Amino acid sequence: MTANREAVLFANDAFYSAFAERDMAAMEELWATEAPVAVIHPGWHALTGREEVMESWKAILEGLNPPNITCHAASAHVCGEVAYVLCYEQVGGGFLVATNLFACEGGAWRMIHHQAGPTSLTELPEEEDPASAAVH
Repeated sequence: MTANREAVLFANDAFYSAFAERDMAAMEELWATEAPVAVIHPGWHALTGREEVMESWKAILEGLNPPNITCHAASAHVCGEVAYVLCYEQVGGGFLVATNLFACEGGAWRMIHHQAGPTSLTELPEEEDPASAAVH
């Protein structure tokens, strides 16, 4: 596994940790400040721009019943200064499929896009063998 791929998976883990801990400061730190950002929450319309994206996270994290989400079967794909992670989110007894995009900004991988939506998955897939992941 390459250092960049490990760093992207670390950033992805930081995203789900910030979500689980309802840590808005950590969420703010994770998202890019220079690159354009966007998010598509399940059932929402597309949100663009850092202010709108951060307001959506604040509403979710500080809401009355923020969902408990855990990430499974994350696989990172690095393409130069951009990377994406494909994973499954377990929410209650169901699953969503998610794509998290990252850009290298100031020497760190920062999130630039998150999208999660329905999947037909009914049980967790096997975790990927780290040695077999694609790096471009």
